[in-house]
Amino acid sequence: MKRVSVAGKVVAITGGARGIGLATATVLQSLGAAVAIGDIDRSAVKEASSRLGLEVARRLDVTDRRSFTDFLDTVQDRLGAVDVLVNNAGVIAVGDAVEEADAVTRRVLDVNVYGVILGTKLAAERMLPRGRGHIINIASLGGVQPVEGIATYCATKHAVLGYTDAVRMENRGRGVHFSAILPTLVNTEMIAGVGHVKGFKNAEPDDVARAVAGVIAKPKPRVFVPRSVGRAAASRRFMPQRVSEAMARAMGSGRLFTRDVEFDKRTSYARRTGTS
Repeated sequence: MKRVSVAGKVVAITGGARGIGLATATVLQSLGAAVAIGDIDRSAVKEASSRLGLEVARRLDVTDRRSFTDFLDTVQDRLGAVDVLVNNAGVIAVGDAVEEADAVTRRVLDVNVYGVILGTKLAAERMLPRGRGHIINIASLGGVQPVEGIATYCATKHAVLGYTDAVRMENRGRGVHFSAILPTLVNTEMIAGVGHVKGFKNAEPDDVARAVAGVIAKPKPRVFVPRSVGRAAASRRFMPQRVSEAMARAMGSGRLFTRDVEFDKRTSYARRTGTS
């Protein structure tokens, strides 16, 4: 497939005021894209906008159709038709699944699943009649390799993968690309108080941002970050379930979001995201 230039593309990014979203905005802007960001945190949006000099940066609630529609309308009015939507906004709740408060479960599902579905639909409605466009959904390695302590989060990322693949297949040959990015643990506030898997380094937000830039230039259905975790995930698919899970436990993944968590370091994140 011929590579496409990122320069000149109009790119809208949800959850764009910090972490992976902000890194993606920064990298794509440096490559010549016209970038717009939306984020639930109004003050963070303002700070990111000032830092990058963005023409479009506004508060966005991805769980609200009117808010999402207004965001995309503003991008189109000021920058032109949206070429790429990066559904990046997401939250995580850490703790025992059975004891998780219903309100927290619903919050994670609303943002991570409904927000992605809503954004995909609203963007695709604009892109499909034009016969071009690209929707990139930020999933997770947890979408193919579940981890104790973040059951609801893993469930949402399984959903993102299933939804992205199904929509991509439904619209094959219509000119619009649908991709999923699957990062390993990324060093952002989302994993505050959490360590890393033995033998694997955490990724940085810039690593994911560069993967997004790469998949815009050369569309693919799925991209793992780093690629090495994709190879590891593929090899584990052919192992018996008990063997695969035993390997994960040996590497310490079962402790990451359970007994190894320093919950006092997660207070600020949990309060801000409504996952406490």
